[in-house]
Amino acid sequence: MHFAFTDQQIEFRDAVRQVLLNECSTDDLRASFEAPAARTARWETLAALGVVGASVPEAHGGLGLGLVDLVPLLEEAGRAALPEPLLDTTALAAPLLAELAAADAGSRGQVADWLESIAAGGMAVVVGPPAPGATPLAGANGADLYVLATDGGPDGPQIHVLEPDSVTVTPVPSLDPTRRLAAVQWAPGPESRLASGPLAASLIGRTADRAAVATGAELLGLTQRMITMAADHAKVRQQFGRPIGSFQAVKHLLAGAQVTLEFARPAVYGAAWSLDEGEPTASRAASVAKAYASEAATEAARVSLQVHGAIGYTWECDLHLFLKRAWALSAAWGSAAEHRARVLASLVAGA
Repeated sequence: MHFAFTDQQIEFRDAVRQVLLNECSTDDLRASFEAPAARTARWETLAALGVVGASVPEAHGGLGLGLVDLVPLLEEAGRAALPEPLLDTTALAAPLLAELAAADAGSRGQVADWLESIAAGGMAVVVGPPAPGATPLAGANGADLYVLATDGGPDGPQIHVLEPDSVTVTPVPSLDPTRRLAAVQWAPGPESRLASGPLAASLIGRTADRAAVATGAELLGLTQRMITMAADHAKVRQQFGRPIGSFQAVKHLLAGAQVTLEFARPAVYGAAWSLDEGEPTASRAASVAKAYASEAATEAARVSLQVHGAIGYTWECDLHLFLKRAWALSAAWGSAAEHRARVLASLVAGA
């Protein structure tokens, strides 16, 4: 099978890359430490470009794009360590709400309003997996909408959509200062429930698979950024009168990290295609993608930190911004070990 992005997809990716080069520098990331707003001027720029509403159906003002179209854009978000909740809003919430609208779940008019607001850049959404109690979620502080799920009760799994006045958000410490976490406390009720039973279970499963692939795509961008930073540092850092990049041991470290990344890329791209096409093995492919991407990112983090030496983790060095995001995302929506166990269970069940 031959897979390649179209010229239009590449042009869209390059446009997003240029915007983030201009508006999401490491200085901008540091500024976000003290102003963790979910919607910023940068968010408005991305919305005007069509990025935020990329997966919103055309009938609701979006571009109606699939996950394959989003993957290159999410890679760029990862490369820049974008603080805003693009992944949750565009890759997860918009497709889920679109499916709810198509199934006539809840108030169709209200769901349509949410989709139109997302497409216009007027809404940042946070999506949470089924979890008990107050769930720490990235981007929850300042979000405009919360899509949350339960996995128990007499009606089985449920999906609830809540506005800020229906939840209590409490900031919690986070490893990554650009990816703020907050605990979201809420009480399920009939007024917020949009789906339950088999429909909710199906949507929760598909959303988890999309989250694994979308997070994997961001990890690809992060991984490439860390390898590039390490290679650039190796060209200028002198040891024994020579750049450390001239030493074979350093070359092997960087080459090994790059090889790991190149193995992860097709897994992520293939999983995105499988989900878009509704392939029967799409869920397994999503887990393979997340496992490969998480391992590539943690390996690149280890190598780039080793190449930089102790300075790489200091507050003044930009590398730590990407190290911390890689470590956080490698565990988000399932670690490599969890997804490998899921793949094993799937293969055993099908044997």
